[in-house]
Amino acid sequence: MLTDLLAVGCGLFVGFSLGLIGGGGSILATPLLLYVVGMRNPHLVIGTGALAVAANAFINLGSHARAGTVRWPIAAIFAVAGILGAFVGSTLGKAVDGQKLLFLFAVLMVVVGVLMLRPRRGGDNTDLTLTPKRVARTLISGLIVGVLSGFFGIGGGFLIVPGLIFATGMPLINAIGSSLLSVGSFGLATSINYASSHLVDWIVAGEFILGGVLGGFFGMKLAIGLAGQRATLNRVFAGIIFTVAAYMIWRTAGPAFAHAATP
Repeated sequence: MLTDLLAVGCGLFVGFSLGLIGGGGSILATPLLLYVVGMRNPHLVIGTGALAVAANAFINLGSHARAGTVRWPIAAIFAVAGILGAFVGSTLGKAVDGQKLLFLFAVLMVVVGVLMLRPRRGGDNTDLTLTPKRVARTLISGLIVGVLSGFFGIGGGFLIVPGLIFATGMPLINAIGSSLLSVGSFGLATSINYASSHLVDWIVAGEFILGGVLGGFFGMKLAIGLAGQRATLNRVFAGIIFTVAAYMIWRTAGPAFAHAATP
């Protein structure tokens, strides 16, 4: 019973963070499932978290689709390439020692925290005609980001958004809306791969998703009133990510390198 409540509560926090600042919250799914909910198997944590991230992304995609911010042709090309990459990345991730994978995940958290401190800038290209060059750049970007997303079991929004802007020069709002198709697709591909190895806890994932939906609703409501303080909120949230990353590095660095040194 306590585990169930903790899973819903952690999902609530992640969903609230995503709704409040529009990104970054999903990267906390792994440490929350690991250290708060109490799941012990790092691979089970990543598979379960990937499913929860995918569900929340698809729910948010609906809102952006209704607002007309999704550029479907580009989003679909990026997602298709990334799904292939996510299967490759998640297969590699399952083969890596769990403690080493968590250490690398903590390093990625530091990178995400740094990206959160940088102002997001989009392009100004509204002509997104599918030229051969644009399609090629989108396919390559999607494949690379998909591999990273699948390897770490994250939604990868902070990689997908700049990847879309790099490939097409689209405005930021369109990159954010379009990225959610890839976030959901990559997470789903990763979770399917992990589920094939029985590395998804379906009950915990459902509870986490339920909390995420509720948290996202309240986070978006609060975001409306705090729109002028988004930069401050990003800095606070980045600070949380740095703190959790430091704790994960402290917990995993010794076991990860000790395992690597074992003949």
